[in-house]
Amino acid sequence: MGAAGAPGRATVFDALDHRLVHALQLDGRAPFSRIAAVLGVSDQTVARRYTRHRTNGTLKVLGLTGAQALGEVQWLVRVQCTPDAAVAVAEALARRTDTSWVNLMSGGTEITALCRAASSDHSEALLLQKLPRTPSVIGVTAHCQLHEFFGGPQSLISKSGALTDEQIARLSPPPPDPAAAPVTLTDADHRLFDALARDGRTPLAELAATTGWSPTTVRRRCAELRASGALFYDVDYDMEQFGYGVMVALWLSVEPAHLAAAGAAMAAHPEVAFACATTGPNNLFASVLCRNVAAVYTYLTTRVATLPGVRSMESAPRIRHVKGPGPLFSAGPAAPGRRP
Repeated sequence: MGAAGAPGRATVFDALDHRLVHALQLDGRAPFSRIAAVLGVSDQTVARRYTRHRTNGTLKVLGLTGAQALGEVQWLVRVQCTPDAAVAVAEALARRTDTSWVNLMSGGTEITALCRAASSDHSEALLLQKLPRTPSVIGVTAHCQLHEFFGGPQSLISKSGALTDEQIARLSPPPPDPAAAPVTLTDADHRLFDALARDGRTPLAELAATTGWSPTTVRRRCAELRASGALFYDVDYDMEQFGYGVMVALWLSVEPAHLAAAGAAMAAHPEVAFACATTGPNNLFASVLCRNVAAVYTYLTTRVATLPGVRSMESAPRIRHVKGPGPLFSAGPAAPGRRP
């Protein structure tokens, strides 16, 4: 989801690096020994590869909260502003802990972001009171995310073929079993998530010191949160290392009778990193990654052209990636990311 690395880095991912990223996407806290056994290399090789890319900033595991399991509401927000203020407004949005995937889109006058509210009751305060209020902001539209077709713990890397089906089965944890009621987090849980958002592979001893729990309690609580879907692990990495240079946001208006089918079809497209149903006249959103502009044209005129019930489409290329999947913002240059 996001771009961990900056353009022009000398580090280049090879086939083993691709398999390592896929393995970590499946289980971000999997022991290096288990990953190594599945990949057929030594523990030291896996540890060395991960440490190098983590140090260079081209790869990072994040422990994130699952909005649905916590009863949170997610909004895809589009902010229109004057060109001279776009970067400042985008960075102001990015500094908020309830935003992710902050991007500056084509023309430099629109910012898109994913915003989270604790519940429907809190959405009005988020959208009307907490978003940047300056004369430079000339319009805000918000689309409530109704259903996620592809995203969250799923990643574009899972469509890459880096790992075989047998390797995927050996590395995949049991699927979550969401509770009937939203999961309630304690203060210690929040401290746990704060640490995991910085580094999803933070050692148990450090997590214990942060939460005040014993390492055994940390391990048990992480397992509980993950089983409920309240915790999932994501990998922030530089998609240029996988040959993708262009990200385009698609807003489609789909006939309601065909929305589920169109969304499911998009979720299977190898170019689609994220897809969801939303409120509003454009009720299907997708984040698409292609190798170049020509590949975008091919995608639109082939796969998208065959989707059922599409009445209209709006597309916008991203010109700057400001913030990735986590709640924390790290200022600095970033390469093309992989989701909203």
